[in-house]
Amino acid sequence: MLIISFPAFPNSFPGLVQGGDYFRRLSWHDVSGILARGGTIIGTARSKEFRTREGRLKAAHNLISRGIDALVVIGGDGSLTGANIFRSEFTELTAALVADGRVAPEAAEKIGNLRVVGLVGSIDNDMCGTDMTIGADSALHRALFAIDALSSTAASHQRAFVVEIMGRNCGWLALYAAIACGADWLFIPECPSKKDDWAEDMCQTLKRVRFSLWVHAIFGY
Repeated sequence: MLIISFPAFPNSFPGLVQGGDYFRRLSWHDVSGILARGGTIIGTARSKEFRTREGRLKAAHNLISRGIDALVVIGGDGSLTGANIFRSEFTELTAALVADGRVAPEAAEKIGNLRVVGLVGSIDNDMCGTDMTIGADSALHRALFAIDALSSTAASHQRAFVVEIMGRNCGWLALYAAIACGADWLFIPECPSKKDDWAEDMCQTLKRVRFSLWVHAIFGY
């Protein structure tokens, strides 16, 4: 039988900074049956305090006091950037805590350097060297599910729908959704329209397909 027992900080970095009741040890029973669930069972949130040195000092204190010398961070650009900054500063933060008497030298020496494992969780699928980021495939299926739900209305009312897909500066999600549903028009950051009169072309396309029984969507960003 596989036994799992590891600490987690609910609500991400805010939990890491607050410590106390936000520190939670997960067991096999906590993670059993979660594969089919979306999101994360420990929650996620942004932390303004973690962006400050004092906030990272609190986070370092919470880790050292519990004997934790490694973090597994699942997130996008913000989470992984914050984790990398925290890792790079950890030795300095530890020294400051020891100098202030908030951490015993023996406890700090036992921890040493902080090790961080970063897992890219981003629907944008914009991590170089990663075939598919965590969340990208699920987001694509959700987008297609929503577009399928629009199809009956689009067909019965002879309407063209504008569907905006998330992705920030990466058009991967919009591109694959457009291919999958057969969109007639696509806007993505990587391939802007080269024509000055693209709006006229788009309108002509919409007029031409309005009386089609198929769904025609336009993707923006």
